[in-house]
Amino acid sequence: MTAIRDDATTTDAVAGGTSGGTPNGTPARSSQPGLSPTSKSSGLQAPAISTSHLTKRYGKARGIEDVNLTVLPGEIFGFIGPNGAGKSTTIRTLLGLIHKTSGEASIFGWDCEKDRTRILQQVGYLPSEVFYYDGMRARDLLSYAASFYRVDCTARIRELAAKLNLNLDQKVEDMSLGNRKKVGIVQGLMHSPSLIILDEPTSGLDPLVQRVFFDLMLEERSRGATILFSSHILSEVQRICDRVAIIREGRIIATQSVADLRRSAVKRVTVEFLRTDIEEVTHAFLTVPGVRSLSIDGHDIDDRDGTDHDVAGRDVAGRNVAKHTADRLSTASLLYEGDCNTLISALAGMTLTDVEIAEPTLEEVFMHYYQTPESGSASVQSDSAQSKATAR
Repeated sequence: MTAIRDDATTTDAVAGGTSGGTPNGTPARSSQPGLSPTSKSSGLQAPAISTSHLTKRYGKARGIEDVNLTVLPGEIFGFIGPNGAGKSTTIRTLLGLIHKTSGEASIFGWDCEKDRTRILQQVGYLPSEVFYYDGMRARDLLSYAASFYRVDCTARIRELAAKLNLNLDQKVEDMSLGNRKKVGIVQGLMHSPSLIILDEPTSGLDPLVQRVFFDLMLEERSRGATILFSSHILSEVQRICDRVAIIREGRIIATQSVADLRRSAVKRVTVEFLRTDIEEVTHAFLTVPGVRSLSIDGHDIDDRDGTDHDVAGRDVAGRNVAKHTADRLSTASLLYEGDCNTLISALAGMTLTDVEIAEPTLEEVFMHYYQTPESGSASVQSDSAQSKATAR
């Protein structure tokens, strides 16, 4: 986890090996009076994270614009969007690694810039990429990081290393990407922070370690920690998060519970019908507003310009819609936003053998929010296409 050090003489956030820096990690709860998760003005419990019209621009280039977030104490909050959407910029602004252009941001009621020293005492941060002093053993690196925390983290380091199957006596330079990521996880959790900020945390981890990692996050939540979970792997967010915010081109476009987001946005509709009705069914679906991602027998039907489909079942691109030669049935699959009665009414007079209406996956919801008429698709990865996260 990237080191964020803030004391009387130095304020820096550096990767291990950088001149004047510390190994990757964040300051832990110290023996000094720490951050109290209450509002300074009212004494009531404050949001773990709160932003109001938070904006960061890089000259004329967009960073984030009017970001409004409220993360409640004790929840696991998902923050999703493809690379370049503004996730990391938001996180770095919250941590004071970069200065905001305008707006407000606070953690547990404390201003992210004015009260940064207090805040950093209780934050654990795992960036998408971690860097360390290569010549150090993991044990020595973690002990060095713990010296900034003013608490004894020895037992917790051993506990976390055992759970993650991390060899503390191995030099960092000899470690795989996955083991380096394990070091970052240990460093970010060893001081029991009140707020854990994770930026693409599972990149480089194999599936077994990912399972252990998610168990650790649930344990952290059970002891009262708040977790901001930034990812573009949507199945991960759906698996662990209570609520989620979707960021697009630097702006928040939706914030809801995972369950409500799946219920309210779109439905996954599957219709089985006689193959002889394939032309009529295709035309019917294409004329109903709110239909997206239509496919017939597994072939995408992305025609939205009114071009006719011939009775043989060819779409505008000339692709053959699969024919069930041993079967008289075809299947249509689509996402739909609207009154399902309207959709079914459009199919009146056709022979339907089965209709299924189900909640979509979070990935389908994300694509629904993220697709634009100009682009037609979003830059998003499912867990079947996980790759190393790039700097956003």
